[in-house]
Amino acid sequence: MIRAAAPGSRIVSVSLEGLSDGDVADVEGLLRGPMPAQVFDRLIARCPRLAWVHSATAGVERVLTPAAAQRDLVITNARGVFSEPIAEYVVMMILAVSRRLPQLLELQRERTWQPLPGVEMRDLTVGIIGLGSIGRAVARLAGAFGARVIAVRRHVDGPSPEERAGDEDADAPGVTELLPADGLPDLLARSDFSVLALPLTPETEDLLDARMLGHSKPGAWLINVARGRLVDERALVRAVREGPLGGAVLDTFREEP
Repeated sequence: MIRAAAPGSRIVSVSLEGLSDGDVADVEGLLRGPMPAQVFDRLIARCPRLAWVHSATAGVERVLTPAAAQRDLVITNARGVFSEPIAEYVVMMILAVSRRLPQLLELQRERTWQPLPGVEMRDLTVGIIGLGSIGRAVARLAGAFGARVIAVRRHVDGPSPEERAGDEDADAPGVTELLPADGLPDLLARSDFSVLALPLTPETEDLLDARMLGHSKPGAWLINVARGRLVDERALVRAVREGPLGGAVLDTFREEP
């Protein structure tokens, strides 16, 4: 597809260890996958003509290294590419927890009949922390199931006209209440499921620490589909074991894998 869009271009493949199958001295654009930051820094040092780096994911924290900042590179990301499958994963987990699916499957394996009361989605409040493309997709799907959806966003007056351009989800359908960033404790206190969908920045790292998790509604669940470093994992374990949390769904961790 790149060759079709840019006839005459030369494409160089680079391994996650930074080994290339050709000379990179004239490379001008780089499509970056899950490459460690140290390898990335060594690679761009070998690319004096590099001007543009595109991250294959929505997150750019592994691309915005000090070395990249010094080069004044153009950094772009794949915002919105994975929003729908991740939103479906979130709703799947909410349904599995609220309808007691793991316990039902265990009873089935034991050939035992035991009625397990579940909670319908229309009786749940889903809190979304971060109303970007993933957060809005979760809001739309959860709202379609009848859940009450509240969300926190840095700017409650909505995106700018430039941000709205071409973005059919800019008005966040499904969200019944929008809170400012300082409304996070209130969201946690009212949500049966809190969905973490924020980017990782110096301001959001360890956002959910022991103090913040202490605001959670008793028995609530935390779902993290963003970045592991947004959560103090030791505090999370304590909050699950000792309360107030009932459990957590973690799609990401501080140390990967």
